[in-house]
Amino acid sequence: MATSNAVAVWEGKLKEGKGSFKAQSGVFSGSFSFGTRFEGKKGSNPEELLAAAHAGCFSMALSAALEKAGHAPERIETRAAVTIETVDGAPKVTRSALDVRGKVPGIDEATFKQIAETAKKNCPLSKAIQGNVEITMDAKLA
Repeated sequence: MATSNAVAVWEGKLKEGKGSFKAQSGVFSGSFSFGTRFEGKKGSNPEELLAAAHAGCFSMALSAALEKAGHAPERIETRAAVTIETVDGAPKVTRSALDVRGKVPGIDEATFKQIAETAKKNCPLSKAIQGNVEITMDAKLA
């Protein structure tokens, strides 16, 4: 299997410092700070990267599960909202909420939801965070 790499650099103290990240592929990079991570300031943060990864992973897992069940999807759009909260006095990622819409010819809503639930459990990123992060999902046909 493949190994993916990225690098992050942090310079300075926690609240005044700044960070940057870059994927080995060079496809994405960005900066982050205490403000963008904990104070809602404009910019990226590690949780946004986790949300993008979870949304992408789940979309692929759902596409594969639908195809395996004989329902080739035309489009899967997944939004992931990753929440970081203070738990026992320390920051903790507590939730990843998936909101998925699928355009899948010839499938009913109940079957789509059932297959989406299976994909949620079998997505490699879901498996990586299960038991530590609550994963919720709202799946509907578009």
